[in-house]
Amino acid sequence: MADIQTIAAASRERGGKGTARAVRRAGKIPAVIYGNNEEPLLIAVDRIELEKEINKNGFLIRLLDVEVDDKKHRVLPRDTQFHPVTDRPIHVDFLRYSAARKLTVEVPVRFLNEDDSPGLKTGGVINVVRHAIEVSCVADSIPESFEIDLAGLEIGDSIHANALTLSEGVELTITDRDFTIATIAAPTVMAVEEEVESEADVEGEEGSEAEVAEETESGENNVEGGE
Repeated sequence: MADIQTIAAASRERGGKGTARAVRRAGKIPAVIYGNNEEPLLIAVDRIELEKEINKNGFLIRLLDVEVDDKKHRVLPRDTQFHPVTDRPIHVDFLRYSAARKLTVEVPVRFLNEDDSPGLKTGGVINVVRHAIEVSCVADSIPESFEIDLAGLEIGDSIHANALTLSEGVELTITDRDFTIATIAAPTVMAVEEEVESEADVEGEEGSEAEVAEETESGENNVEGGE
């Protein structure tokens, strides 16, 4: 498990929109810690400190220690609300840590060795179907990411779920099919050229058929004239 970061917070007595706005004006973000059959704990987290954590990869799949009034609460971020204009966080939900509780989370996908993919070297592109994979596991077992090796892949090759390496206790939530994660697709220019060539072939065939029809009709007319 990666090192668990600690962020400081202060308890707040009341909820509500008015209180939340006052918290934000003070440079903090309203948040709540809940779960494990305990009373929800309303807190205020320093905005700058929280934004640093949010801007790191995998904020919603990393355990954190939130220190409130000299007491640490181990939590997992479960939801973050953002301002529709500024895109800054305006509220966070933290779930209390439980060693036994299974969670459903989305783990990001990382693609490795793009320079070693012949398909990409010749102008192909990665068509990503799933940027994250949903899994079920306990909080201690959440993967930081799933790494996909692109070495050796050609245009037309696909990467499916069976390419993933799952740690013990980590299960895919989609189990009824070997779903596609990404494909190596032909570049758009090449696809357009192939389409144009295909249309030209069809037009050529249609033109040949028309010429044959004209020649046949001309021949029939000549025969009739001779009679």
